[in-house]
Amino acid sequence: MIYSLENSEIKIEVNSFGAELKSLVLLEDKLEYLWQGNPDFWNRSSPVLFPIVGKLLDNTYTFNNKQYSMSQHGFARDKEFLLVKQNKNSLKFLLKSDDKSFEIYPFSFELYISYEIKDKKLKVSYDVLNKSEDKMYFSIGAHPAFNWPLTQDKNDCQEDYYFEFEALEDDTLQRLPLLENGISSKKEDVIIENKKLAISKNTFTKDALIFKTESKTNKLNTIKLKNSKNDKFIQMDFEGFSHLGLWSKPSGAPFVCIEPWHGIADFIEHNQKLEDKEGIIKLEKDDTFSSSYFISI
Repeated sequence: MIYSLENSEIKIEVNSFGAELKSLVLLEDKLEYLWQGNPDFWNRSSPVLFPIVGKLLDNTYTFNNKQYSMSQHGFARDKEFLLVKQNKNSLKFLLKSDDKSFEIYPFSFELYISYEIKDKKLKVSYDVLNKSEDKMYFSIGAHPAFNWPLTQDKNDCQEDYYFEFEALEDDTLQRLPLLENGISSKKEDVIIENKKLAISKNTFTKDALIFKTESKTNKLNTIKLKNSKNDKFIQMDFEGFSHLGLWSKPSGAPFVCIEPWHGIADFIEHNQKLEDKEGIIKLEKDDTFSSSYFISI
């Protein structure tokens, strides 16, 4: 079921299936910022990644000496959520573990996804409650796709767009290369000019650009998608997330994704133990993990 929120500035729509954001419109010019999904390219708009981010080696992991299988990005994006709270500015959805989830993920949990609008800003929040009898291990992340270019103007071209990293101090970022079977630990430099990374379909010929959000000299927690021909932009703020993914289909797909993650796909040398995964979150019994990110347009 589709639910909507609207104020004087923006309107959003969220599908209870996957608790997935499906629309983000700036009302002053009726401009849709969110990719609407197209099976010719990619049929999703903004899936929630849980309880893993990315792909497992051989689509399997082990926990307590038992092997489990799970497909890329986990199962939450393909589950029906329950709307548990709604008011004029916010929506809150719930997914609980069940017999089906126990077959591939041996933890009892409650996952809450919340959406709140204020002015031209959307806040998306995650709350994960561990209902198991022991520690719970998980990752969670966002995968919103934005129209690229943003407008239907024939003069608005993909090659005019760039990512801007306002707080970046260095002129390079170190990318974690995504290979067919996992992530390589051999980092590659990505050159940044004046805090900007120009993008085109060639940017994604080697799949997603994946970065750690914190290093000795840099801290990535804000990014903008902008262009050189008009004043339209998208800004995402994601304090506390361990990794950032930037992705589009290399075929020239008309969308680009900005993905803050708590976790990452398996490295190619990973031992496949869930508790040893890069970026995995360990949550004690009855504790709650909370995190939020913001989209401003």
